Amino acid sequence: MVAVCVVAAVAAPQNNQGYGYQPPSSQYGDGPAQYSFQWEVNDVDSGNQYGHQEQREGDNTQGSYYVQLPDSRLLKVEYYVDEEGYHPTITYEGEATYPSQPSGGYSLPEKSGRYDG
Repeated sequence: MVAVCVVAAVAAPQNNQGYGYQPPSSQYGDGPAQYSFQWEVNDVDSGNQYGHQEQREGDNTQGSYYVQLPDSRLLKVEYYVDEEGYHPTITYEGEATYPSQPSGGYSLPEKSGRYDG
Protein backbone atom coordinates (compact mmCIF):
# COMPACT_ATOMS: atom_id res chain seq x y z
CA MET A 1 0.00 0.00 0.00
CA VAL A 2 2.80 2.44 0.82
CA ALA A 3 4.59 1.62 -2.44
CA VAL A 4 1.47 2.42 -4.46
CA CYS A 5 1.13 5.82 -2.78
CA VAL A 6 4.78 6.61 -3.37
CA VAL A 7 4.53 5.57 -7.03
CA ALA A 8 1.38 7.68 -7.49
CA ALA A 9 3.07 10.66 -5.88
CA VAL A 10 6.13 10.28 -8.10
CA ALA A 11 4.02 9.79 -11.22
CA ALA A 12 1.92 12.91 -10.56
CA PRO A 13 2.99 15.99 -12.52
CA GLN A 14 5.11 18.40 -10.52
CA ASN A 15 3.35 21.50 -11.92
CA ASN A 16 0.13 22.36 -13.73
CA GLN A 17 1.93 22.85 -17.03
CA GLY A 18 2.28 19.07 -17.52
CA TYR A 19 -1.14 18.73 -19.19
CA GLY A 20 -1.10 21.90 -21.27
CA TYR A 21 -2.97 23.82 -18.57
CA GLN A 22 -3.22 27.56 -19.03
CA PRO A 23 -4.67 29.87 -16.41
CA PRO A 24 -8.04 31.34 -17.44
CA SER A 25 -8.06 34.80 -18.89
CA SER A 26 -10.89 37.26 -18.44
CA GLN A 27 -12.59 38.05 -21.73
CA TYR A 28 -14.55 40.85 -20.08
CA GLY A 29 -11.69 42.82 -18.60
CA ASP A 30 -11.30 44.07 -15.07
CA GLY A 31 -13.41 47.23 -15.39
CA PRO A 32 -16.71 47.94 -13.63
CA ALA A 33 -19.84 46.01 -14.66
CA GLN A 34 -21.73 47.61 -17.54
CA TYR A 35 -24.79 46.20 -19.31
CA SER A 36 -28.32 46.95 -20.45
CA PHE A 37 -31.17 44.61 -21.41
CA GLN A 38 -34.89 44.65 -22.08
CA TRP A 39 -37.51 42.02 -22.99
CA GLU A 40 -41.29 41.77 -22.97
CA VAL A 41 -44.15 39.40 -23.74
CA ASN A 42 -47.62 40.50 -24.77
CA ASP A 43 -49.81 37.54 -25.78
CA VAL A 44 -53.33 38.91 -26.22
CA ASP A 45 -54.94 35.46 -26.61
CA SER A 46 -53.72 34.15 -23.25
CA GLY A 47 -53.63 37.51 -21.43
CA ASN A 48 -49.94 37.10 -20.63
CA GLN A 49 -48.26 40.50 -20.49
CA TYR A 50 -44.97 40.95 -18.68
CA GLY A 51 -41.49 42.35 -19.16
CA HIS A 52 -38.25 43.46 -17.57
CA GLN A 53 -35.57 46.04 -18.30
CA GLU A 54 -32.39 46.87 -16.42
CA GLN A 55 -29.20 48.82 -16.91
CA ARG A 56 -26.03 48.89 -14.88
CA GLU A 57 -22.93 51.00 -14.98
CA GLY A 58 -20.47 50.24 -12.18
CA ASP A 59 -22.34 50.25 -8.88
CA ASN A 60 -25.38 52.10 -10.32
CA THR A 61 -28.13 49.57 -11.16
CA GLN A 62 -31.72 50.50 -11.97
CA GLY A 63 -34.60 48.90 -13.78
CA SER A 64 -38.24 47.92 -13.79
CA TYR A 65 -40.49 44.97 -14.45
CA TYR A 66 -44.22 44.48 -14.87
CA VAL A 67 -46.76 41.66 -14.99
CA GLN A 68 -50.47 41.46 -15.83
CA LEU A 69 -52.22 40.07 -12.75
CA PRO A 70 -55.13 37.59 -12.94
CA ASP A 71 -57.46 40.32 -11.60
CA SER A 72 -56.65 42.41 -14.75
CA ARG A 73 -54.41 44.99 -12.99
CA LEU A 74 -50.88 45.67 -14.17
CA LEU A 75 -48.27 45.36 -11.40
CA LYS A 76 -45.21 47.57 -11.98
CA VAL A 77 -42.00 47.58 -9.97
CA GLU A 78 -39.34 50.24 -10.49
CA TYR A 79 -36.13 49.75 -8.55
CA TYR A 80 -32.57 50.78 -7.98
CA VAL A 81 -29.77 48.98 -6.19
CA ASP A 82 -27.02 50.62 -4.17
CA GLU A 83 -24.61 49.69 -1.39
CA GLU A 84 -27.53 49.55 1.05
CA GLY A 85 -29.57 47.05 -1.00
CA TYR A 86 -32.60 46.76 -3.27
CA HIS A 87 -35.10 49.66 -3.28
CA PRO A 88 -38.40 48.91 -5.08
CA THR A 89 -41.35 51.21 -5.77
CA ILE A 90 -44.48 49.13 -6.45
CA THR A 91 -47.53 50.48 -8.29
CA TYR A 92 -50.71 49.03 -9.78
CA GLU A 93 -52.54 50.23 -12.87
CA GLY A 94 -56.19 49.52 -13.54
CA GLU A 95 -59.07 48.32 -11.43
CA ALA A 96 -59.29 44.76 -10.09
CA THR A 97 -62.10 42.76 -11.68
CA TYR A 98 -63.17 39.22 -10.88
CA PRO A 99 -65.20 36.87 -13.08
CA SER A 100 -68.52 35.62 -11.70
CA GLN A 101 -67.53 32.01 -12.47
CA PRO A 102 -64.04 30.56 -12.01
CA SER A 103 -62.19 30.17 -15.31
CA GLY A 104 -60.85 26.94 -16.74
CA GLY A 105 -64.08 24.96 -16.55
CA TYR A 106 -63.92 24.47 -12.80
CA SER A 107 -67.01 25.05 -10.74
CA LEU A 108 -67.84 24.42 -7.12
CA PRO A 109 -69.91 21.31 -6.36
CA GLU A 110 -73.53 21.90 -5.51
CA LYS A 111 -74.55 21.48 -1.89
CA SER A 112 -76.48 18.27 -1.32
CA GLY A 113 -77.49 18.77 2.30
CA ARG A 114 -75.89 15.41 3.04
CA TYR A 115 -72.57 15.00 4.84
CA ASP A 116 -70.33 12.15 3.62
CA GLY A 117 -67.51 12.63 6.13
